[in-house]
Formats: sequence, C-alpha cells, structure tokens
Amino acid sequence: MTGEIADAQGHPGLDRKAVGAVVLGNALEFYDFTIYAFFAVPIGAAFFPSKNATDSLLASLALFGIGYVMRPIGGIVIGAFADRAGRKPAMLITIALMAVGMLMLALTPGYDVLGGWAQAIVIVGRLIQGLALGGEVGPSTAYLLEAAPPDHRGFVASWQIASQGCAALIAGIVASVLTLAVGDHAMAEWGWRGMFLLGLTVVPVGLVIRSHLPETAGEEKDPAAADSTFAVVSRLVREHGKLLLLTFLIIAASTVSNSIGTNMPVYAQATLGLTEQVSTAVPIALGLASIAFPLLGGWIADRTGRKPIMIWPRAVIVLLAIPAFAWLAQKPTALSVYAVTFLMSALSSINAAAIIVGIPESLPRAVRSAGLSIVYAFSVSIFGGSTNWVVNKLIAVSGDRLAPAYYLVAFSIIGTIAAMLMPETKGRDLDANAEA
Repeated sequence: MTGEIADAQGHPGLDRKAVGAVVLGNALEFYDFTIYAFFAVPIGAAFFPSKNATDSLLASLALFGIGYVMRPIGGIVIGAFADRAGRKPAMLITIALMAVGMLMLALTPGYDVLGGWAQAIVIVGRLIQGLALGGEVGPSTAYLLEAAPPDHRGFVASWQIASQGCAALIAGIVASVLTLAVGDHAMAEWGWRGMFLLGLTVVPVGLVIRSHLPETAGEEKDPAAADSTFAVVSRLVREHGKLLLLTFLIIAASTVSNSIGTNMPVYAQATLGLTEQVSTAVPIALGLASIAFPLLGGWIADRTGRKPIMIWPRAVIVLLAIPAFAWLAQKPTALSVYAVTFLMSALSSINAAAIIVGIPESLPRAVRSAGLSIVYAFSVSIFGGSTNWVVNKLIAVSGDRLAPAYYLVAFSIIGTIAAMLMPETKGRDLDANAEA
C-alpha cells in the first residue's frame, strides 16, 4: 500500500496509519471472535460451570451469540447516524463501546466469586459490544470507499477483511506462545483474560487517529438538520429492498464460512480429539489465509469486476467442503486440520473482498453506511451468533463429524445464487443513485 491515498475527488485522503485506524474496529471484532472461539471452554467453565462439559461449552457459545442480538439495533442506529452526522463520529462511538464490552468480559470475576451476577455482567458486556459491532462495518467501509481512488476501491476496501486475518494471526501466535510459556492450566484459569486485555491496548491509538480523520460523508453533516434515522431506513427499504435481500443472503454465506473457520480450534479439540497445542495453532492457519487472500481478491475485483469474485470462490467451496472435511475426519492430524482451515479461509477471503466493496458501491452515499450496517448486522447476528452453537449441537446429536461441511455447503449454494443476481459495480460513480 502506498503512503497516502487520495479520495475519489483527488483531495488528500488516508495514509497507512489512518487506514489502520479505520479498519481497527473490524480487526478488534475478529480478534475477539478468534480468542472467544478458542477459549470457549474455559470461559464456559468460569461463568457457566457444569458437571457436564458439553453443557458448559454450549452455555459459553450461547453467551458468545447473545451479543449478536444487539447488532441489528447497532446497524440501524449507528449506521443511519453515520449517514446523517458523518462517518467519523460514528467510528469513534463504535470503537469506544467495543472496548467497554471487551473489558467487562475480561475483568468480571467468575461464577465462583459473584454467582449469577457474574453471568449478568458479562451478558451486558456482550450486548454493549454487539451494539458497537453492529454499527462498525458500515461507517468504516463507506469511509474507505469514499477516500479511495475509483480504480483501487476493491483493494483499499479489502483491508477491512485483511485486518481480520491480521488479528486472527496475532491472536493465534500470542495464544500459542502464552500457552507454551504458562501451560494449559494457567491459560484456563487466567490466561484467556490476558488475551482480551492485550487486544484492547490498541484502542487509545485508534481513537486518537480516528478523531483526526477528514470527513467523507458529504459537505456538511448536522444530525439535527439531516433526515431522521427512520427516514434514512425507510428510504433504504423502499428504494433498495431487493438489493438488501440479496446482500443479506450473500453475507450470510460469508458469515457461516467465517464462523466455521473460527470454530476449528474447538472442532479440532472437542470433535477430532487433537491436543491443546495443536488446536492453539489453528488460528495461525486461519490468519495467514485471511491476510493475503482478501488483498488478492480486492486486487482482482478492481480488474475483473466484483461479481466474478463474489461467485466463483463461493462455488468452489460448494465443491470442496465435504471432501475436505471427510479427509479431515478420516485423518485428524495437525497437518490436515491446518490445511483444511487454510483452504476454506482462503476461498472465503477472496470472496469476502468483493462483497465488502460491491455491496456499498451498489448504494447511494445518503444510505450507504446504513445499508451495509443493517444488512451486515442482521445477517451476522442471525448466523454469526448461531453457527458455532448449531454445528457443535449437530455433531453432538448426530455424531456426524461432517456436520460443519454440510452446513457450509448449504449456505454457500444460497450465497452463490444471490451473487449471480447482484449488479456489477466496478467503476461506478459513488455519487450516483446506484443499484441499476
């Protein structure tokens, strides 16, 4: 990436530090996502102890999913706020709320100290975090698109996805090193809390840099004078209803892919019987694929268009997921679990790069942030919050180790069909009324 990016009108735009600050919210989300998925077992033991280890794990996954309840509200309120008041104030609100939610999980004493109050506190923390995350992706992605040169919007926006890979890679490396240093018992007792606190150290830097970013939403944004949130959402649904439905299905398929990827440490340990040390390194494979391949997907999308990259990687997942998981179930080794994780993540990451640019490009500036925020929040709240629980429950009920693959293929078929019906947006004027 070059040192500075000019915006679509040629005015000074974002340098690399500013791009990092913009994508920091997405990075924190995936860091939290990865760490929680990896430490779901000790988190369950801390807040939902049970004689049955499976019940404790499922309760932990339910806590993970409960934050998704607030995502649609965050998408509506904060996404529309970003269209009314500007991208920058919305991004400042989301990252601050995100930090509060993560702190509440990391610092709350366990059930053995506070009893039911511990459960109540962490539930509130996850709800606050869900509110923030629901409103994060729309303003930050809209900002990147509006600050980027037209011929490089795919590559610039793909840093949203690549930042998730960076976060997952860092999470995997730090977790592996810390586990080797202090041991499995210490990680289960207190190490997982330290992992969340380490991630939060970047928040003050992100707040400072985001506060100094130039605004891209329009000439002057005054929330008191602009359209109401209801007006923004009403226009969005009235004028772009078909597009919202298609994008909901596309993001649902991508979300299921991401969730199955982040569930792989639990799958490797609880279902395949691999060791703690093997499962701790799974996020490294996930992170490596999620860094390089989104950037590749964004680069290709700038040259070939958005639709082909929305369609073909997802179609390949349909063909390969079941054979890949069958091989993994038959030969559950460190090599096989890393290889399958890397392959599925690479394909999904290429696909996600086109999604993250093609969807907001299809919407006019006045509803761009709200549109992406709302459809992303609803899709992720339903499928991101439930997938880990569902696939583990399916495995427990059916005894079939291929349950994650069946679930992934079903949603990938739906996502592929929806992508075929999307408009092509390569080279589109961001100030046009879009969608056509």
